[in-house]
Amino acid sequence: MQYNPHSYQQYAIEYIKTHPIAAVLLDMGLGKTSITLTAIVDLLFDYFEIHKVLVVAPLRVARNTWSAEIAKWEHLQDLKYSIAVGTEADRLIALKAKADIYIINRENLQWLIEKSNLPFDYDMVVIDELSSFKNWQSKRFRAFMKVRPKIKRVVGLTGTPSSNGLMDLFAEFRVLDMGLRLGRFITQFRNNYFKPDRMNGQIVYSYKLLPGAEQRIYDKISDITISMKSTDYLQMPELINSNYLVYLDPEEQDLYDDMKRDLMLPFNNDDDITAANAAALSGKLCQMANGAVYSDKDKIVYIHDKKLDALEDIIEAANGKPILVAYWFRHDLERITERLNKLKVEFTQLNTDKSIQKWNAGKLPVALIHPASAGHGLNLQSGGSTIVWFGMTWSLELYQQTIARLWRQGQTENTVVVQHIVAKGTIDETILKALSEKNNTQFALIDAVKANLQI
Repeated sequence: MQYNPHSYQQYAIEYIKTHPIAAVLLDMGLGKTSITLTAIVDLLFDYFEIHKVLVVAPLRVARNTWSAEIAKWEHLQDLKYSIAVGTEADRLIALKAKADIYIINRENLQWLIEKSNLPFDYDMVVIDELSSFKNWQSKRFRAFMKVRPKIKRVVGLTGTPSSNGLMDLFAEFRVLDMGLRLGRFITQFRNNYFKPDRMNGQIVYSYKLLPGAEQRIYDKISDITISMKSTDYLQMPELINSNYLVYLDPEEQDLYDDMKRDLMLPFNNDDDITAANAAALSGKLCQMANGAVYSDKDKIVYIHDKKLDALEDIIEAANGKPILVAYWFRHDLERITERLNKLKVEFTQLNTDKSIQKWNAGKLPVALIHPASAGHGLNLQSGGSTIVWFGMTWSLELYQQTIARLWRQGQTENTVVVQHIVAKGTIDETILKALSEKNNTQFALIDAVKANLQI
């Protein structure tokens, strides 16, 4: 196809070309891959500024998305690429092949740097999903920082830069500028912009921003950051959020409340359910809100079927219109599968290329998806326009990216419906509130460094 970039895409292309360090915060559906590839082509073949490019991406994106974009556009046909995924032998063959762009999944970045015994001679690195580097203690972060001084150009791409708040930005921007703007050390960053919030003695559980710190952070990173929202530049379908409330019976609510209060539920046959800490308790309460929970012996203890009944009602009301169902726990999948089989509803998990093709062909009334495997790189908008959250996730990034599989450019319906099955009086309500608050923080960041385009 002939590539005729929109004005905002041309702006972003020029931005990457003129900024050796670039944080490109592009909302889902704005074409960040084609934008970046176009800039790479110009830098390779017109400006001769770079010779060898490394793309670090989530596995599915590394395996499929970048190569698909190169094959799609006429102006990219001279690009030679090599995909380094799979076994170690496969990766070594791919990395030794002659190419302009080498694409590797993020899980293997540490291996490439520390164990492959290959020279790290890439003069440009593209980090697709910069948010993957938000943990400054992770192995991939530490490995990358060893080679960062060798790299002439670094581009960080993401639509969700601060899914857990502005603390995420420290590591993300350090991989870009080696700490020039937000500091080289996490303690320095915290002291400059945050103060302790929740504490227990000397242990700090959370931080909150100092007065004026948010704007100071935006000012520090603004010279290397461009941001765009899809709603500003695309004719996006209307996004409708709704909650389908379910109510636990008094006995079921008592079980939930007992677990929340005592961090333990005794059951027959010594199948007790205990939570060692707040994080474990959160997981148990999420499971119970969904209708079942794993015991200490990893057995499934059934609590209620309220969400299954709600899902059945939603499917019936859809009257054959395709529905994408997001689940979180393994027992959610098992119980949903059992109910759909009982209803004789055709469905499948979207975990293979074949199942995704079937969904996009409109041949599935129900498809089941796990947010962790669907967050990045999947185009599912051809198969439907309704997503139902059977169970919630704390991760704003996974939440937004999963919704963006349907709510994106190319969606033919006028509306995309996001329906949350929410158990009243449970942690479901807390998670939805937390996601909303995180979203407000992220939007503030994107607005602060938004590209000033006249389109």
